[in-house]
Amino acid sequence: MKLKSKLKHKLLLSVLAAGLLAAPLPGLTDQTAAAAPKAAVSAAQTDRISVFIDGKKLALTPAPVMLKGTTVVPMRTIFTALKAAVTWEPATRTIFAVKGNTTVTLQLGSSQAYKNSKAVKLALPPQQIHGSTMVPLRFVAEALGADVQVDAAHTVRITSAEALLKQAQEKEAAQAALAEKLAEEAALTTRENIDLNDDKVVMINTDIAQGSGVIIDKNQILTNFHVMQGASEGNVVLLNGKTIEIQGIVGYDEDSDLAVIQTKSPLNVEPVTIGVSARKGEHVVAIGSPLGLQNTASEGIISNILNDGNQTYQISVPIDHGSSGGGLFNDQGELIGITSSGVDSTNADLNFAVSVNNIYSLIYQIEDEPAEKIEFLPSDLPDSLEGASTDEIRSLLEKHFAEIQTSQGTTELKRFEVTRDSKGWLVISAVIDPAFYMVYGNSSNDDLRYWAINTGYELTKRLPKDTIQLTVYYDQVFSFEPRGYAPGEVTAIGDGTYRVRYPVIDMQGKEKMIVKVRT
Repeated sequence: MKLKSKLKHKLLLSVLAAGLLAAPLPGLTDQTAAAAPKAAVSAAQTDRISVFIDGKKLALTPAPVMLKGTTVVPMRTIFTALKAAVTWEPATRTIFAVKGNTTVTLQLGSSQAYKNSKAVKLALPPQQIHGSTMVPLRFVAEALGADVQVDAAHTVRITSAEALLKQAQEKEAAQAALAEKLAEEAALTTRENIDLNDDKVVMINTDIAQGSGVIIDKNQILTNFHVMQGASEGNVVLLNGKTIEIQGIVGYDEDSDLAVIQTKSPLNVEPVTIGVSARKGEHVVAIGSPLGLQNTASEGIISNILNDGNQTYQISVPIDHGSSGGGLFNDQGELIGITSSGVDSTNADLNFAVSVNNIYSLIYQIEDEPAEKIEFLPSDLPDSLEGASTDEIRSLLEKHFAEIQTSQGTTELKRFEVTRDSKGWLVISAVIDPAFYMVYGNSSNDDLRYWAINTGYELTKRLPKDTIQLTVYYDQVFSFEPRGYAPGEVTAIGDGTYRVRYPVIDMQGKEKMIVKVRT
């Protein structure tokens, strides 16, 4: 798989920038000799030293002095110029300077200083000259995050921590602007993008679902976890129509809804190039197989970037059931997301894709912890329910089938009951949240039907000899007698109250299945 190196390049630049602060400089070393005694200073030693901070000459009284190769300057002036708060403790003759999270401590006459409680050996201790407390210039400046340079004329140029940060930000902004300009110049047309990536997207068919996937290696495909969840077999269909069986799952992340699958034989297709990041407003192209229409292409923008533990792109690109696992490409033809879900019955194009950050996380996870065995995920359900009691079947339904995921949210079923009637049918009933059904029942019609089909499939697969009826009811009590319902759907329960109960979902099946949904 092709991984981009932009992030590594940025890290390298940062390391190089940090190295500038650590480089040895001529003429200002504090690392040579022990502390010098108080001494007379000639005019030649003072007048020729100039100090500039961020390009502005610093007025120093008394003037800087060089003693045994170390330049010392007035304590309060230099600390103030570098925006540090300075305190003098006369009892112990100690200097305290604080800037942000940095505390510098020096003691008059002592060759040992401290930076945030870490001891530093000084070549020359702070001392009094002509009645002023003088401190080592280079140590003070670098301890406070500044860069110090000196030229042959003994001109000292200090770049403060604030100026260094501004320079780094300006450099990063310039690099980003250049990268954006280069990216715009290299942008593909929508047609060129599709031509580049169409054969890198496949349709996935399993024994329980249909979805899409993107080729990331010679026999590996990236898709959504939910496309493969519960599957025990499947295949992929290439753009040229060739079908290749799936061997199993290489790795997955259920939280970010991603999985990598492996085929039993090579795909013989060049893998996609994976990008680094995406921005809100960026133009994107999606390729997938909505409703089984293989490799349908559509385009739009990244409408928003959502961060709720797992980064998600909100996209205006039209997608549908079956698009899950498809590729989302930027204008450089790089994969930056996996299309995953959408909100039905809206004009706002509220669709979503798993971000490239999560893609990299899964790829790195697989590289660090390779799968010992490539296989489909084991089912949470028993292989068979033959011989199971009605209580055991009810417990299984409550554990594995009580939630219905819809485009409008999740609703939970309550009051499961399982019995066998006089004709031997296995009769299952449950009650849907009436508030959810009243508000979202119509717009969730398809999702309710898919839930019934999936639940019916899992039950008939494990109970092949049984005829099964699964009914989910709307059940609500009112203080008046509602009108317009079929006989038996409204019953008086006493105290002037009435129960409305009617089937919302009805699934009947054995070797075949029929499903009705009432909205």
